[in-house]
Amino acid sequence: MQKRKLGNSGISVAPLAFGGNVFGWTIDEKKSFDLLDAFVDFGFDLVDTANVYSTWVPGNSGGESETIIGNWLKATGKRNKITLATKVGKEMGDGSKGLNRDYIIKSVEDSLKRLQTDYIDLYQSHADDLDVPLEETLYAYDLLIKQGKIRMIGASNYEGKRLAEALEVSSRKAYPAYVSLQPHYNLYEREGFEKDLEPLCLEKNVGVISYYSLASGFLTGKYRSAEDLGKSARGAGIVKYLNERGFRILKALDEIAALHHTVPAVISLAWLIQRKSITAPIASATSVVQLSEIAKAVDIRLSPEDIKKLDEASS
Repeated sequence: MQKRKLGNSGISVAPLAFGGNVFGWTIDEKKSFDLLDAFVDFGFDLVDTANVYSTWVPGNSGGESETIIGNWLKATGKRNKITLATKVGKEMGDGSKGLNRDYIIKSVEDSLKRLQTDYIDLYQSHADDLDVPLEETLYAYDLLIKQGKIRMIGASNYEGKRLAEALEVSSRKAYPAYVSLQPHYNLYEREGFEKDLEPLCLEKNVGVISYYSLASGFLTGKYRSAEDLGKSARGAGIVKYLNERGFRILKALDEIAALHHTVPAVISLAWLIQRKSITAPIASATSVVQLSEIAKAVDIRLSPEDIKKLDEASS
């Protein structure tokens, strides 16, 4: 499997990332271990999580996903097999949040403890914090990199203007720069990234790790009517896709999937993987069978005609 450089970081990753938001939410620790083992066995390495995962589950306070990953790392000794990415900034169960220096320094210690590791490969600002100067946030990251607690930094949910400002501050102050961006991007959700962020990422060589790559499961073809919304815990968030444009995208996915003897989810991910700006889309799975299916996306080669059909359907 050919790996890709993650922006200007100097490291390379396989072109598909595992989304750890399911750990401690829709799958328990044992299944999580099975999936992480399979993910590594398939030749992949980028595992993405966040300190906030999964505060939305009743009884959780955040850190559940990191804890499961940490237990897996301790049990298997596979720390050197993965590029470990986590995030800071969104509101935890105790109400704490933000990107001020003291909070980042405290949060990284909490994440390191849960992850049972000495360092985090990619530490990401989970959301922009307009109440904190960019200089303060980047200074905190500079300290942590010098201490060896994180290797590099990324941004998530930033608008183009703010990402450009952050890159300028890093250059001017000689602080570490964001090597990656994690945007909401998929075949259905295109405009925000393509207009506001993609040109900047290509110009500045910022790696892109897209999230909601399968539109919460809609692009798998699993949800085709209101009656299908009860099929999973994510079903309630699918209703916004059940419209003329959404069905047009599914039709194109069905047709191209048939040509390649695969399923719509694989084609959806292959479309992202073949886009010039994308380093590795994030996808989650709740079973090894499901993971083995979506893993095929790295081997699919969509033709120019395939891509044109998908682009037109999702325009």
